[in-house]
This record gives sequence, C-alpha cells and structure tokens, in this order.
Amino acid sequence: MRNIIVFSGSPRKEGNSDLLADAFVSGATGAGADVEKIRLYQKDISPCIECGGCDETGICILDDDMREIYAKLEMADVVVLASPIFFYNITSGSQALVERSQAFWVRQYVLKQGSIGGKKRDGIFLSVGATKGKLLFDGSLRVMRYFFDAIGGKLQAALLVRGVEKKGQIKQLPDMLEKAERLGMVAADSGDYSEVDGIWLPG
Repeated sequence: MRNIIVFSGSPRKEGNSDLLADAFVSGATGAGADVEKIRLYQKDISPCIECGGCDETGICILDDDMREIYAKLEMADVVVLASPIFFYNITSGSQALVERSQAFWVRQYVLKQGSIGGKKRDGIFLSVGATKGKLLFDGSLRVMRYFFDAIGGKLQAALLVRGVEKKGQIKQLPDMLEKAERLGMVAADSGDYSEVDGIWLPG
C-alpha cells in the first residue's frame, strides 16, 4: 500500500485546486492507498529565512508545523501539491512549503546522506489558473521540478487547467475532476501516468 500525502495550497476551502485535490484523494483512497490531505493555509509554516541553520545537520531550526511535515514527507511514496496560480506562480502558502525543502536538499546534496527516507517518490502537481496564457504554468512547473528533486522525488505528472477562476467553477468541467481522480488511482497503484489522457508529462 502506497503512502500518499496531498498538499492543498489554496487559501479557499473548496476552491478549484482544492476540489482537484479532493478528487485525487478519492481516486487514491478508492484504489487502496494510505492518503493524507493537508491544507497548507491551516498550518503555521514560515518561509525559509536563509539562516544557514540546516547546513551542517540537514535539520531546519525553525520551530513550526513544518517539523511534523518533514516526518510525513520522509514516509511518503507520492507527494502531491495542488495550487492555484497567483501572478503566474504558486501561492505563498505553497511557496513556503517549497522553500523549507531546503533542509532536505542539504541532506542529499551537501551532506550526502542519500535519498530522503531511503526511498524515491513520485511528485504530482495539480493546478488551476484564471487566464489561458500559453506560459501560464511554465514557471510553476520549473519550481515543481526542483521541489520534488529536493525532497527525493521527481515530477512525474501534472494536471493543468486554464480559464477557471470563480470558486467551484471546476465543477463545470467534470472531465478535469475525473482526470484528477484517475491520477489518484494510478498513483496508488504505482502505475503508468501516461495512461491518464490530457495531462502534462515531463519531456
């Protein structure tokens, strides 16, 4: 049974990316995975302050809710980040999570302690943006590549939805919710993400 952690980076409960996250959770749970969803805006997570405190130990010195999240990340086989796009980027709550992955990056690449938690994990990105701009997700995808690498994983797939802004509008696109649910099923089953039509896959 795969251990999956889903981070919802929307400040709106039942916002569009939050609903995509719920659909993913439904699919993964139904397929037998052990799934936990964490709403980042309900957690106290400070951004990285670049103090260098983790440079020698690989342990962040900041005392907040990220401490329990580090432990959960070490156990995870799959990590999902769901975030709306704000000004062509992920939300500040999501960015704080990404920045605080610096401690794990230090463990791997400075202290040479090997893969986090002794395993490689899949990374999945779920995102919704209000505009239909061609480059809407380009910056965030690059951030996701580096984030998942820092926590001992790889960005394996993304579900990217353009032209959705009003709260709950994603419900008018049931095919997108179905794709998110299908992604959850595949993630739970250690399957091939290319089986899910209409998603982004790394080139």
